[in-house]
Amino acid sequence: PITAVRAALLRDIKSHILDNLRQHGLSIHGVANRHDISVSYVRQLFAAEGTTFSEFVLQQRLAAADAMLRDPHFADRSVTAIAFEAGFGDVGYFNRIFRRRFGKKPADARTTLRKD
Repeated sequence: PITAVRAALLRDIKSHILDNLRQHGLSIHGVANRHDISVSYVRQLFAAEGTTFSEFVLQQRLAAADAMLRDPHFADRSVTAIAFEAGFGDVGYFNRIFRRRFGKKPADARTTLRKD
């Protein structure tokens, strides 16, 4: 069970991740250093929620990219630009993982927007 102190620390870590999602260099080591805790402790905090640091970051980046692809304010940006904006450093990887998560290509998410 996660204690109140651990829960607060995890909330703070997640907030930091969300604030820095666009940084390609976002890493568990950097987060651990920023919070003055060990990498293994960061892993334990996420494990207590049944996930990992990497899975959390990936899901947040995918959610951000999906939201941008559907947002008319981002209609002038390419899928590549949106992938980088969401924190992905490799567009091929982004396309594969987006398709795996949402069952369609990133461009198809945008196509859906344009048909609405």
